[in-house]
Amino acid sequence: MTTSDQSGPQKTSSNFTTWSVLIGAGAFWGLTFTLMKIALEDGAHPLGLSFWNAALGAAGLLAINLVRRRPVPLQPRYLKFYAITSILGTSVPGAAYFYAAANLPAGVLSISIAVVPMLTFIAAAALGLDRWSLLRASGVLLGIMSVALIVLPETALPDKEAAPWMLAALFAAGCYTAENIYLTLRRPAEIDPYTLLIGMFAFAAIMLAPVIYIADAYVPLQFPPGRVEWAILLMTAINAASYGAFIYLVGVAGPVFASLMGYLVTLSGVAWSILIFAEVHSGWIWAALAIMIAGLALVQPREANEMDDTP
Repeated sequence: MTTSDQSGPQKTSSNFTTWSVLIGAGAFWGLTFTLMKIALEDGAHPLGLSFWNAALGAAGLLAINLVRRRPVPLQPRYLKFYAITSILGTSVPGAAYFYAAANLPAGVLSISIAVVPMLTFIAAAALGLDRWSLLRASGVLLGIMSVALIVLPETALPDKEAAPWMLAALFAAGCYTAENIYLTLRRPAEIDPYTLLIGMFAFAAIMLAPVIYIADAYVPLQFPPGRVEWAILLMTAINAASYGAFIYLVGVAGPVFASLMGYLVTLSGVAWSILIFAEVHSGWIWAALAIMIAGLALVQPREANEMDDTP
C-alpha cells in the first residue's frame, strides 16, 4: 500500500471525547434534513442550495480562520486534496442528495445514509485500515437494523419513477464512503479539520458555479432573510460544524467509527421532527433507538496501538 500523509489517527483521544463529538455532531446534523425540506418546498433549486452550502461554508470558516490567524495552505499537494475531497464529499454527493430529497420521502432517503457505515467498514477492513471483528460487524448491522425499523414499516418508494432518485442517493452514499477512505489515507496531519474544510468547500463552490449558470439554478438570497435564507444559513452552519467534527473523528477514531455518525443523523432527524413539529411516532422508533444504542456500544473507537500494524 502506498505510504501517505496520514494512514492512522493524528493523536490519541479519550473515548469520552470521541463519543461526545460523535453524538453531538450527529444530533445536530440530523436537523439539516428538515431545513433542506423547508428550502426546497419554498422553491429553492437543489443545485442552488448545494452551491450556497459550499460557498457560505467556505466564507464563514475563512472569516474564523482570519481571526485565528491560520492560513489556508495552497501548495499543489493541498490543492489536489481539496479538489478530490470536494468532489467525493461535497459537490457531487451534495447535489445528488439535494435532488433526491426533492423527490423522495425523508425516511426513504435515510436508508442510503445507513449504507455508509456498512460500506466504510467493508472497505476499511479490506484495505487494512481497520480491523475485522465480529462484535464491530454486529454493531454496524444493528445500526442498519435500527434504521430499517424506522423506514420500512411505514415508508416505501412513492412510485416506480422514484427509483432513479433512490439510486442517486445510494450513489451519494458511495461517494461519502470513498471520501472516508481517502481522508484516512491522505489527510494532511498538520492541518486542523476546519482549515481543510475551507479548501474543500471553496473548490466545491467553484465547480458548482458554472453548473448553476448553465442550469439556471441560482437561488437569490434576500434581505431581510426569509424562510429559505434562514434555512440555508442554519443548514450551512450546522453542516460546516458537523463536517469538521466528522473529519476529526476519522483521524482519531478511524473511518468506521466516524461513519456511525450516519446512523445518529438519521435518528436525530426523527427526534428533531418530534421537537419541532410535535410529530407522534410508534413503538418502532423507540425499538430502533434501543437497537442503535446497542450497536454503538459494540463499535468502539479503535485505539492507537491498533494502528501500529496498519500498512
